[in-house]
Amino acid sequence: MVFTDVVFYTLAAILLFAGLRVITTRNPVHAALFLVLAFFTAAGIWLLLEAEFLAIALVLVYVGAVMVLFLFVVMMLDINIDKLREGFWEYLPMAGTIGLLMAVEMVMVLGGKYFGATKAVSKPADYSNTAEIGRVLYTEYLLPFELASVVLLVAIVAAIVLTLRDRKDSKSMNPADQVLVKKQDRIRIVKMGAVVEVDPSADTTIEEKK
Repeated sequence: MVFTDVVFYTLAAILLFAGLRVITTRNPVHAALFLVLAFFTAAGIWLLLEAEFLAIALVLVYVGAVMVLFLFVVMMLDINIDKLREGFWEYLPMAGTIGLLMAVEMVMVLGGKYFGATKAVSKPADYSNTAEIGRVLYTEYLLPFELASVVLLVAIVAAIVLTLRDRKDSKSMNPADQVLVKKQDRIRIVKMGAVVEVDPSADTTIEEKK
């Protein structure tokens, strides 16, 4: 057994442990931290497979952005854990069935001819997996890539529409009304008489004389 095999099995064991703790721990903050650990170990496995771009993308996108945002949301909200766990065991048979089906599908996929044991192919020194991923995405998988981007765009628009609420106390502006405003409606010239400054001491003298 070479050193890379030892590193792989160590990272795989840590990844399995972190994944189990994500779904078994009671504290959502601890679950998020275990998920961060799982992402880091998965990035280490990607590095062993010489996929540096995927490893750094996993760390930057998920650990550096998504999980930090999730931690802020969880820590800022007052979540009642006991209320969320009510009726947890009622969904256990359905969850177990779905998990078993997913495990069977993964075994069928990983056991296929596309994921069998293959010999390592030597690459030249100037080989870039980032350029290779870009070439494959925009040539062989261009249509699925565009469809995925459209689905994500629709999901973003749907999330904005679902969370959009009209508030009476909001002071937001309507761009359509701003465009329709004319020049004479923006400025109003008011004619006022001349203002004469009065000395306060003079008024006091007049009042005393009266």
